[in-house]
Amino acid sequence: MGNKRKDREVHSDDDESGRKHSKKTDGDKVGVKPQLLPSMIKNKEKRMAIYAKLKQEKKAEKRKNAKAREALESRALELGEELPPRKVPRTIENTREADETICKPDDEELFAGNDADEFSSVLNHERTPKVLMTTCRFNSTRGPALIKDLLNIIPNSEYYKRGTYDLKKIVDYANNKEYTSVIVVHTSRREPDALLVIGLPNGPTAHFKLTNLVLHKDLKNHGNPTGHKPELVMNNFTTRLGHRVGRLIQSLFPQDPEFRGRLVVTFHNQRDFIFFRHHRYVFETKEDKKNAAKENNKDDTEEEKKTLKGKIVARLQECGPRFTLKLTSLQHGTFDTKGGEYEWVHKPEMDTSRRRFFL
Repeated sequence: MGNKRKDREVHSDDDESGRKHSKKTDGDKVGVKPQLLPSMIKNKEKRMAIYAKLKQEKKAEKRKNAKAREALESRALELGEELPPRKVPRTIENTREADETICKPDDEELFAGNDADEFSSVLNHERTPKVLMTTCRFNSTRGPALIKDLLNIIPNSEYYKRGTYDLKKIVDYANNKEYTSVIVVHTSRREPDALLVIGLPNGPTAHFKLTNLVLHKDLKNHGNPTGHKPELVMNNFTTRLGHRVGRLIQSLFPQDPEFRGRLVVTFHNQRDFIFFRHHRYVFETKEDKKNAAKENNKDDTEEEKKTLKGKIVARLQECGPRFTLKLTSLQHGTFDTKGGEYEWVHKPEMDTSRRRFFL
């Protein structure tokens, strides 16, 4: 009986010590203060002050890391060693999903196909590009305004009013008049929302969604095109589909740009959005403060003063218009909604990942 009482006392002591231990641990957890975030503060002034302080600390740390990296690079240059590797930020572009259709520089099949596709006659200087532009049947003032801007960009292009003509008859007329392409600007609710580009005589037909349109007249400090043939820049059309769409866009422009005009037309593909920009080069001379002080020196000769004028700086001036395209379908042959075969059609089921691109 005595041994049983002792065992009960020992067990009761263990229970009490365990309870005390658990209370201490619970107290320790409660005593830890949670991390204070600016969004958790209700007072607006205090919240803004803490946010500004955190932002300043982040900038100081970034500046400190940049100075340390510059010191390491300068030391490596002095010692003749290899420069320390720079960190490459992770972006959606450099982490895109692997695609079998990405073009490679040593793809002989791709280059052989370029000589036999529908655009080879134009891109090989056998035919001069000639573009017919029109609108949809029920257009607004913004549709012809966009076409007016495009006429100043694409050389050897003409505009015809749509009227009640069917698009197939327009394509037949363009083929008889030896046009190489047809561009149709579609409007919805008085705003251009789509662009149809038809290659002639055998297609293909590309349908683009058009967004973020800013016309030439709406751009601040815009430049005026001079009528010269522009230089064409195509960026990031890396897949087989992108290569084909890029060649369709190339066939709209002459392949002998006049660099004297300093005009540049850019189609930049990023995440399957094609950004259109139209710029011109502007060359300016900027005087340095040191050179200006030297020019005030009376002892310098006239020849020395001429050489101390300043550096020539090149900048870009946007001419407009500005818009964004997204490919929705690519069809074999000329435009045919009923019996046409499609090479590629964008569907909502294809958007399974943010890192999957088709162009």
